[in-house]
Parts: sequence; structure tokens; C-alpha cells
Amino acid sequence: MSDNRLPDLNESPQPARAAVRCKDGFTMSVQASNYHYCTPKINDAKGYLEVEIGFPTQREPLIDEYAEGFGLWIEDGDKDYEFTNTVYPYVPAEVVIEVIMKHGGMVGGELPNLDLSNLSNNEEE
Repeated sequence: MSDNRLPDLNESPQPARAAVRCKDGFTMSVQASNYHYCTPKINDAKGYLEVEIGFPTQREPLIDEYAEGFGLWIEDGDKDYEFTNTVYPYVPAEVVIEVIMKHGGMVGGELPNLDLSNLSNNEEE
């Protein structure tokens, strides 16, 4: 589902959003724009299906599989450092909400507009 088109260089970059802070102290950057790994790859979408997470304060298994380079360095053992010093491209919006809820809810920061239509479809099944 990933939209890999290049950003429109005539379009201004969107300012970075403040990192999401959760009740238990977990933080992560959640970004989406024409310059980030997201779907759709545009600024100010009405809803993003996938977003870019970056630099969480601790390893979060719910997003491990999305880590940039995952599979290339994980075989070397438990390297939590790599999980907190990387970006996570094209993370589904539903997974972002799941991470936030796991950590007690969001108490600060800013999220892009998320398209959670897949979440409601999954709940009905």
C-alpha cells in the first residue's frame, strides 16, 4: 500500500510535529508529509493510512517489523540501540494507536490526521 513517489520539490516541507508523549513516559516522533515515509505522500492529508515513526525512547515490539533495516541487523542479537535510533517507514495508523494505548494514552505532542477506517472494519469482523 506504500506510495513511493518522490516529494514535489516545489512544495514547502511541512514543519515537524512535536513528538508524541505517552502517560508512561514513552515518546516517539510521528510524522507525515510529502517528505516522509507515509501514505498518502502529501502535506496535510485528511487522513494518513501509514505514517513515519522515528526514534522511540525504547524498543517497542509492536513496531519492530517496520524498523528501517530490520532483518539486516536483528540477527546479530538483541540490539535495542538500533530500535531507538532509526525510523519506521509506512507504519499503519492502527498500529500507531495500538502503541499509544499500550503506553497509557497520549499526554502530549501531536499526531498527523490518521485514517482509522481500517480499524473500524476490523472491529466489526
